[in-house]
Amino acid sequence: MLAQLLETHQHEFAAVLPVDLNAPDVARLDFSATNPLLQDADLRDTPAFEALVARLLEAKNAHIGVGGYLENRVIYRRSNLFSTPDTAAPSRSLHLGVDVWLRAGTPVMAPLDAVVHSVQDNDNFGDYGPTVILQHQLEDTVFYTLYGHLTRRETLLLRPGMAVEKGEVFTEVGPAPENGDWPPHLHFQVISDMLGLEGDFPGVALPAEREKWAALCPDPNLILQSQWL
Repeated sequence: MLAQLLETHQHEFAAVLPVDLNAPDVARLDFSATNPLLQDADLRDTPAFEALVARLLEAKNAHIGVGGYLENRVIYRRSNLFSTPDTAAPSRSLHLGVDVWLRAGTPVMAPLDAVVHSVQDNDNFGDYGPTVILQHQLEDTVFYTLYGHLTRRETLLLRPGMAVEKGEVFTEVGPAPENGDWPPHLHFQVISDMLGLEGDFPGVALPAEREKWAALCPDPNLILQSQWL
């Protein structure tokens, strides 16, 4: 099982970002329906959403926000990507990665030696924007890490098959609107099986399918190792 393998090798991972995710100025942010600040927020207005993130951080005396793994979120109501034309059908709202909310332009680094599996600009409102998927191997197990909401310029320099060394900077956190039109943050996700996909992979699932997707996408904090997650 991939989660057990990652736990065994925890001491081998390099940082994904050049910040200390255990520092006192890092805080866990809540984007579930239980957060009253989200109930009347206009999440389709990206500058207003960015101001909301700033308020959430300020309330916790923090500069960087983290969180989101298997969180049932309300923020995906901002985009039709996560719903179906049938208004009675459930929408996707279960987040499968960890988000790190920090400034655009922050370098992103490989936690292990890798090759670029695929690169794609998922250029829709509320989507990943520029996306990189790296392929890794631990012991005899191949797995993948996905990085969403990146800079277009840096990401488009990458090609499938390119080698990326552990600790090497290979892209940057992107600004709105090129990052899928979100407040700047990195979506980081671990994937055991790409299911034949390239350049994209579900980062949000139906809550009823939690068990299935949790098995496919184990906790990214096994790599990030933040005390706040």
